[in-house]
Amino acid sequence: MVPLTSLDVGRAALKMAVTDNRTDEQDLRIQMFQQHGIQSIAIDFGGEFVPSVKKIIERAVVAAQRQGLVPSNHVGEGAVAGAARAALGQISAQAVGLSVGGKIGIARHGEHLCVAIFLGIGVLNLNEVAVGLAHRSLPE
Repeated sequence: MVPLTSLDVGRAALKMAVTDNRTDEQDLRIQMFQQHGIQSIAIDFGGEFVPSVKKIIERAVVAAQRQGLVPSNHVGEGAVAGAARAALGQISAQAVGLSVGGKIGIARHGEHLCVAIFLGIGVLNLNEVAVGLAHRSLPE
């Protein structure tokens, strides 16, 4: 088997973030990722962007720990929090002051950890779509 790269893990995180529902998430995890040794999780979120940033990062860290993607220590927490913050930074200029709703996708294989954020940004019925993606490496 060819070793997976950070690009492969990034694609997996993004695929998790764009799933429509929990059933699609589970199917993707079972059919595609488990056979390649990729661990993954997806988390929904929504609310006003600025107050939600802390909640988004916290949800990402807690979910990654609960699913065993990262250890429950400062190295694992820091990797997920740092990648989530970097991904949010890529979309913050579009989202500040507006309501957002979307999904966080997290994937890990070996030393590669990627966090993808897919969200809708809107006021009333005028919605924009944004994606942020970041990578961190941490020891296995």
